[in-house]
Amino acid sequence: MALSDIRPTVRRRISRGTSYGVTIVVLALIVAYGSRNWELLSRQFFNGEVFAEVLPNIWVPILNTLLYTVASFVVGTALAIVLALIKTSKGPTRWFAVVFIEVFRGLPAMWTIFAFAYMLSTAFQFRWPGGAIWGGVLALVFVTGAYSAEIVRAGIEAVPKGQREAARSLGMSQLTTTFHVILPQAVRIVIPPLTNEFVMLLKDTALLFIAGATISQRELTTFGRDGLTTYANATPMIVSGLVYLVITVPLTYLVGLLEKKMAVKK
Repeated sequence: MALSDIRPTVRRRISRGTSYGVTIVVLALIVAYGSRNWELLSRQFFNGEVFAEVLPNIWVPILNTLLYTVASFVVGTALAIVLALIKTSKGPTRWFAVVFIEVFRGLPAMWTIFAFAYMLSTAFQFRWPGGAIWGGVLALVFVTGAYSAEIVRAGIEAVPKGQREAARSLGMSQLTTTFHVILPQAVRIVIPPLTNEFVMLLKDTALLFIAGATISQRELTTFGRDGLTTYANATPMIVSGLVYLVITVPLTYLVGLLEKKMAVKK
């Protein structure tokens, strides 16, 4: 029987099972090879004493990471809606949105953070309120706005044109039609990809380490890097990585559920 004759659900199960099997084999090989140097690995990367010392201090970095992520996402999404509306319009300002989106999608996020945190303050001779890290957060707002703008634009264009025409035939203005008919439907369409963007943004907050931070402003990656220097041990980096997994894995699972829910509604 040819592979093409197998039902899609069965093919997915076979593919998933194969992936799991390969992963298990690879992990087994890594463990088998690494067990020879397990004493060295455990001392340098999984040191229980260091773990016990850093764990009580990790809550502030966790809260800061979530704060930077939520702030960047909320403001960035609002910016994305504005950019998407401008880009889908036929006015002369459309080119502003096009250039903005292309520039901030084309530049590496780390370069953008560096530029906002240091270059802007140097060029215009000012200091960021609260420190350079908030310049980095603003950079993430712009990057998020640029990427999410394309998601929102796709959602707006996915709304059937008949919806707009029906609203206009009922006497609604262009503005009323956009905000009361088109955007609510577009938002439902873009919720899964925007949630995925949130997960990506949470991981991108790791790049804020280049902006520098006080002890009270540290996010998870800066916390791990500082611990690496303080203890001359990589356990703090492992701890911060595990926390990222604890946060992102459930969110990724949520994205999958949302995508399935939206697919059923369609």
